[in-house]
Amino acid sequence: MNTQSLAGKHAVVTGAGRGIGAAIAAALAQAGARLTLMGRNRAQLEAQAGKLATEVHVETCDVTDPENVQRAFGGAACALGDVSILVNNAGQAESQPFTKTDLGLWERMLAVNLTGTFLCTQAALPGMLGAGWGRIVNIASTAGLKGYPYVSAYCAAKHGVIGLTRSLALELARKNITVNAVCPGYTQTGLLEASLAQIAQKTGRSTEEARAELTRANPQGRLVEPQEVAQAVLWLCLPESAAINGQAIAIAGGEV
Repeated sequence: MNTQSLAGKHAVVTGAGRGIGAAIAAALAQAGARLTLMGRNRAQLEAQAGKLATEVHVETCDVTDPENVQRAFGGAACALGDVSILVNNAGQAESQPFTKTDLGLWERMLAVNLTGTFLCTQAALPGMLGAGWGRIVNIASTAGLKGYPYVSAYCAAKHGVIGLTRSLALELARKNITVNAVCPGYTQTGLLEASLAQIAQKTGRSTEEARAELTRANPQGRLVEPQEVAQAVLWLCLPESAAINGQAIAIAGGEV
């Protein structure tokens, strides 16, 4: 890959204000793409935008709101042109035993993780079809490939993301548009730190004991770094990756 592999491409990254989303935006920018960063916290988005050496546009967006999504993608297209690359990274995880998983939690997990992916893809796809080229990468999770206890709603949503990925990949296979999923294991992010604090509070263990337990899930004995996820996403977005389609790629040290 050279530093201009994605020159002329407009990439949208949702949930781009921090963690994996911010790392993905940086990797795409280094490859020459123009970026629209989307998320709910404008200050975080603008802070990330200031770090990128490319043309960057910022749109606040709640991916669970259809009108909000259409507005944000309309603004992105007006600023930087039709979307060539869409990375559906916005997501949320909440844990509860299944017997304590109420309808509100269930619907939140589906709305953010699955319906948000659906809405953003529908908003970006017409431009890709018009241009005859596109890349869609959905950030799922190893929870979309296997089960974990106490996160049944999250697992169900991420399994849904992978099903959507596989179906849409076949539907678009002759349109020069690829659709793939990247499935990180436990990754060193702010979201993970919040999960560790929640585990510690509920179980009485220390945060470090909780971290050690999650680390043991990775055969390499470590947490995944956001940059490792970002490099997998970048690879899938390259023109040379046109034959990679409908895949769910685990970034998890061999856990899956």
